[in-house]
Amino acid sequence: MEPQIASGKVTLLLRQWRSGDDSVLEELTPLVYSELRILARSRLANERRAGISPTELVHEAFLRLVRQDQPEWASRTHFYYIAARLMRQILVDFVRETHAQKRGGEVAALSLDNAMNVAEKRDPSVLQIHDALNALAEMDPRKARVLEMRYFGGLTAEEIAHVENMSPVTVTRDVRAATAWLRAWLTSPEQS
Repeated sequence: MEPQIASGKVTLLLRQWRSGDDSVLEELTPLVYSELRILARSRLANERRAGISPTELVHEAFLRLVRQDQPEWASRTHFYYIAARLMRQILVDFVRETHAQKRGGEVAALSLDNAMNVAEKRDPSVLQIHDALNALAEMDPRKARVLEMRYFGGLTAEEIAHVENMSPVTVTRDVRAATAWLRAWLTSPEQS
């Protein structure tokens, strides 16, 4: 199926699902599963110690998506953004649980992206990235959402612009500013 046709079909199925037609899940699942798996793999690509596989991450995210009250899906892009947010939360929860079990042991590290290798000695941990995004959200919620969509959701500037109802140029500017802020926050001495 061509990407444009698949995109339109996913959006239509999401809307049918939202309106209460659970029978569309059979058709929707194979259409979104492979993209969710690619998204999960990219989030875990640089992390050998995460302790969770892309398949486990996708399954948990999909189960949470199916169990929750579905929001008004604006588009397939909006769906993948929500899925990316869930994956972020699952990773944070998993790391917190693992950290609690180890009673202060080493927290697993996870790169935001190959380009986001901001710490000189080690990659930032999932919890450091989570804390940084939360701190950014307190100062500038839009930039935090844009950065989350870009790095956790893997969305393009055009897709983010559509979800946020802004221009792709503004998205690019926000990503640059938020990335610089995040880099500074993660490398500051008090965050180490």
